[in-house]
Amino acid sequence: MGRIARRVAALAGGAAVVTMVGLTASCAKEEPKAPETSTTTTTTTTTTTSAATPAPPPVAPTEKSINPTGGNLFTPPVKAPPPATAVPGDN
Repeated sequence: MGRIARRVAALAGGAAVVTMVGLTASCAKEEPKAPETSTTTTTTTTTTTSAATPAPPPVAPTEKSINPTGGNLFTPPVKAPPPATAVPGDN
């Protein structure tokens, strides 16, 4: 009875694979491309200058900084639990 069940399962699996390949191939049709159109636009820009623009305030440093030799400061330290101990000779 086990041999027949394996053959039926293998046949069903093979049929599923063939069906998936067939569906994938049938759905992968190439659609016709839309005709290309080109448009030309003209823009005119007017610039005005003001007396003096104030400089933005200096940026405050962040709490953590990136240091190439300082390790990764953006991840918390790993605190592993202690190993389980057993009575010697008891596995």
